Order: sequence, then C-alpha cells, then structure tokens
Amino acid sequence: MSSTSMLATASGQARPAAALAAFASGRSLLTLAFALSLALHGILLAIHFSPPERKPMRDKGLEVVLVNARHAKAPDKAQVLAQANLDGGGTSDKAVTPKSPLPPQDARRDGNALTEARRKVQQQERTQQQLLTQVKKAPSVATVQQQVEQPAPVPAASGLDLLDSAAAIARIEAQIDRNLEEYAKRPRKKFIGARAREYRFAQYVEDWRLKIERIGTLNYPEAARGKLYGSLLLSVSIRSDGSVASVEVTRSSGHKVLDDAAKRIVNMSAPYAPFPPDISKDTDIIEIVRTWTFTNTDQVRAN
Repeated sequence: MSSTSMLATASGQARPAAALAAFASGRSLLTLAFALSLALHGILLAIHFSPPERKPMRDKGLEVVLVNARHAKAPDKAQVLAQANLDGGGTSDKAVTPKSPLPPQDARRDGNALTEARRKVQQQERTQQQLLTQVKKAPSVATVQQQVEQPAPVPAASGLDLLDSAAAIARIEAQIDRNLEEYAKRPRKKFIGARAREYRFAQYVEDWRLKIERIGTLNYPEAARGKLYGSLLLSVSIRSDGSVASVEVTRSSGHKVLDDAAKRIVNMSAPYAPFPPDISKDTDIIEIVRTWTFTNTDQVRAN
C-alpha cells in the first residue's frame, strides 16, 4: 500500500474519533449545566419568605403615683408622674418606688344615717297616706271642746313645816361636816413593797428588817425547829411613833405554826424606831410587805 493511501485511511479514521470526542464533551457540559440548574432551583425552593410577626400593641395608659407630701420646687429629673411636685429620696440603691398598703375599698354605698333617714321618710309618707284614707272614709264628727284643767292650789307653808325643813337642813349640814372631819383625820399612809421604795424610806425599812431577822432567829418557833420550813407574805403597818398598827398574813405558808410565829415576832420586836422628820412630815403609817422565810437552818429572813 502506498503512503498516500495510508495517510488517507488514517485521516478517515481520525474524523469519527474527533466527532465522538466532541459529542462526549458537549454531553458532559449539558449534564453539568442540568445538574447546576437543578441545584439552583432546589436552593430557591428551599428558601421561604414570611412577613415579620406582629406583636399585639397594648396601651399602657398613663401611670400616676399618689404622693403624701408636696414640694414647691419640681425635681430636675422626675422619675414618675404624681398629683404634686415631690423632690424626695430614699435608702435603696435600686430604682424602686415606695408603696403603702391600702385596705380594700368598698363600693360606694349610702351611709347608715342616710339609709335611716330615707326609711323614716318612707314610713312617714305611709302614715300620712293611711291618715288621709281614714279621713276620707270617716263621717264628719262635731268638734268637742276640751276642758282645760286648772292647776290645784298650792297650800301655803306653815311655821311647823319651815321648822322641819330647817332641822332637816341642819342635820344634812352636820352629816357633811362629820364626813369632812373623818376624811381630814384619815392617816396618811405609805405603802412600801419589795420591788420599789423611795430613798428616804430605805434606811428605816432596812433597820426594821435587821431587827426582825435578829429577834426572829433568836425566837424561832420550837414546834417548827428542825421540822418545818416555808415562806409566807406578811403585811406590817407601823405608826409614826414606832408602834404596830396591824399585822396581816397576805399569803400563808401552809403551816399555821409558821404564820402565827411571824405575827408573834412582829409584836415581840415592837416598838420600832419613830419616824425621822423627813418621813413624819407627810406620813402617819408605813405599810411594809415582805416575804418571810423560815429556813431549814432555823433562821428567819424578811426579804
């Protein structure tokens, strides 16, 4: 075979191959373009657009705070609205508004006085209506003249009546005078308890206590020695000259022997010292109330 024929044969074989390569290249480009188109459409379909959500609008209104004070000058930076100017402060670092609790207010209603007045008016109207109805139905009645009763004559006072009245007045005046004298003679009494006492009575009461405890311990009741012990509340009244006015057991110890022994010790220790001038000037009787204790060591304590 000649070279020319060989070249022709090779050229004829190369043309279909080139065409096939070109077709394959165009098909791949079409496939790529189709794939890109599908991807782009898929992305566009996946994206959704929606309008923004509308939040409900609510009118908060006008908030006014009621204050219980008033300043002539308004504050530079007001935080709230109020019925009056108030430039005040507080003790908190936070932006809070002071509040005061108020009781629940009842609905508006008429007071008791108004309700009672209306009830009376309605009752009077009903009564008047009933009277008018009775007057219309009743026959005419003749007017009856009322007889005016003459007052009974007052008998003149005789001399005996005047003497009796004077005697009665004298008896009343005498009774009043006697009551005043008895009140004036009432002794000026001073009560001294165990918890509080005036300074000027302190030394006198202390001397009385020491004397009571000394004589009471020396004269401890034999029937109770080594057997009975307890406490009682005793009230002792002493006159200004030191004599005993009265002795009374206010609270018993539960043992009659100890109660009688306490009263006997008070009378045995009398008379006591007379009142000093600073006490006797305004006091006639001193009443001393103490708790007497008969201890298990055969001693007497007046605390």
